[in-house]
Parts: sequence; C-alpha cells; structure tokens
Amino acid sequence: MFQATAAFSGFAVRDTGEARRFYSEVLGLDVRENDMGILELTLPGGALVIAYPKPDHEPAGFTILNFAVPDVEAAVDELNRLGVETKIYRDPDYGTDAKGIARGGTRGPDIAWFRDPSGNVLSVLAG
Repeated sequence: MFQATAAFSGFAVRDTGEARRFYSEVLGLDVRENDMGILELTLPGGALVIAYPKPDHEPAGFTILNFAVPDVEAAVDELNRLGVETKIYRDPDYGTDAKGIARGGTRGPDIAWFRDPSGNVLSVLAG
C-alpha cells in the first residue's frame, strides 16, 4: 500500500519576488524561499504550500487557494484597502454584489474571489 510521510500542495507564479511580497505583505502569511528558489507559504493552521517560478505561467481556471475568515465583508474591505480587487467576475451567474461577494444564504457560505499578482484565483469565504 502507498504510504506518504507528508503531503503539500503547490502552484506556479510568474515572479517569486512579486509573489513573496503579495503573500507576506498583503495576506500576512509566513513566506520563506528555499534553496531552490521556491517559496514556502505557511497557511493559517500550519499547512505548507509551495509557489514555484514558471516564466511562461498561465493562471489556472479555478480557485487555487481558499482562506476561511470569520467575516467575509470585513476581509473584503481590508483586501480592497490594500489595493486588491475583489470584484473579478462580471458574469451574473456568480451572483456577486458590488464588492464581489457572492452571498451564499442557503446555497453555501459567503465568498469573494481575488487574484494574486500572477493571476491565480484565491478566495475568502465564511468559515
């Protein structure tokens, strides 16, 4: 049977310096660069995810990282104050309001999406 000793996730970024600033200064994560030039992001709760450089990076067509927050509206206000755009979807199917928040109600949690400097989609959601 397969047995792993650890597991972690990873995603590509266009520029690690730009990503390091965003993930540490805007999102407040502990970010370190390892000997191979790969960023190691420590997420709330202690999980590790890596961000590796890829010069021809193309963002994924899905959300790569979700941040559970106690108050989505307050998180969106703070992200907007820091210059992060949260109204990234214009499609009415997403049902987002002027701030970019999809109010879940009976369909699920409130959630708002935003992009990192490489165009990767992230979210804050009630949790």
